[in-house]
Amino acid sequence: MACKAAAGCLTRRLFSPFGLRAASSSRQCSSSQAAQRDKTPQRSTSRPPASSTHDWIGPPNPLSNLRPIVYHIPENESELEKRLRHLRQETEDWNHEFWTKQNITFRKQKDAFIISQLKAKGLPMRDEQGRRQSLNSEEMAVFYKNFLDKNRTRHANYNKEWYRRNFTITFLMARVALHNIWRTVSHKHNSKKNSTPTT
Repeated sequence: MACKAAAGCLTRRLFSPFGLRAASSSRQCSSSQAAQRDKTPQRSTSRPPASSTHDWIGPPNPLSNLRPIVYHIPENESELEKRLRHLRQETEDWNHEFWTKQNITFRKQKDAFIISQLKAKGLPMRDEQGRRQSLNSEEMAVFYKNFLDKNRTRHANYNKEWYRRNFTITFLMARVALHNIWRTVSHKHNSKKNSTPTT
């Protein structure tokens, strides 16, 4: 979990706010895996050492498919920087919770659709070799379209909130950058002033 965060949550998912973050595998899950998917969304408990000077990014969460981020806390963090860090972390947690619930719903409904279609055809769940039966791409396209149609409003609301949060994050990042530039310029000016010999 020791990768430096380059662009944070602002750009990582900029080009895919409408995409479904769900695995398309048709393999049958064990009861323990199914139980794990139904649990409350869990975040990684591992944390970088106190001496860390970078943001840390972990492996993709098996439920949300999102990489957890632990944001670095600067030694002399200003109130503005703290506000920005908290908003970014809160947005990460909000994203994780949304996509965990969405992916669990997607998988459950997908499994139920496949089972109903196989029953309608009079086919067993498994073939002669014991492998789970699946549907072709055209048959699955019906499910994908129906799922997107049913969740259109939910996705639209998610996107509105996602853009609102990221606009606020961008604005705060600009304020922090300007504040840091001003602090640097002021520090240099004061240093020169103090180092000038008096006559």
